[in-house]
Amino acid sequence: MQKARMNPKTYRLVLSAVMIALATLLSMIQVYSLPMGGSITLFSQVPIIIVSWLFGVPWGLLTGFVMGLIQMIMGASNFGYVSGPLAYTILVLMDYVFPFTFLGLGGIFKKVLKNRELAIGLGGLLVSAIRFVCHFISGITIWGAFASDKTMGAICLYSLTYNGSYMLGEAIITVIGCVLVSRFLLPRLSGEAPQTSVVESDVQELKK
Repeated sequence: MQKARMNPKTYRLVLSAVMIALATLLSMIQVYSLPMGGSITLFSQVPIIIVSWLFGVPWGLLTGFVMGLIQMIMGASNFGYVSGPLAYTILVLMDYVFPFTFLGLGGIFKKVLKNRELAIGLGGLLVSAIRFVCHFISGITIWGAFASDKTMGAICLYSLTYNGSYMLGEAIITVIGCVLVSRFLLPRLSGEAPQTSVVESDVQELKK
């Protein structure tokens, strides 16, 4: 009897929801964390990058945006450290919406580089760098008040060291996770293994 196929759009929604849930769960497994936000997590960026790789950057950006909203809800206590409409806006955009939405760029090198591990690894490095820049901007605008010296140079150094202390580790773990996923999981999800040819046709149909 032929195995029933899931509707391609349903498959994309279900897999994306699973990846968002997985990313959220992994974000709670923290190797290193800081008191006012920021942590090295166990591959929490990788599931969104997988979605971007499988279904394209636009869908990856949407998935990352949802992830960002969830992270904002989970980090609601951080709003207690700042005050004023401008500070709240910067906090929402630079610490949650932009950095997590741009995780959806993780699959951007898929059609540019033939080496899958290199392509997704660079994607993981790119989104980590973008996320660092977002947090760095947040650090010099709304978190600079926590720097011991209020000169611009000292504030920039404070933001650089604070955000760099966890984003460097997060980037390394993300790249490692992307390479491992590329080697052991993506061949099955993308249909390179014979037993998953149904998934391959579903993914290809979604991209038409």
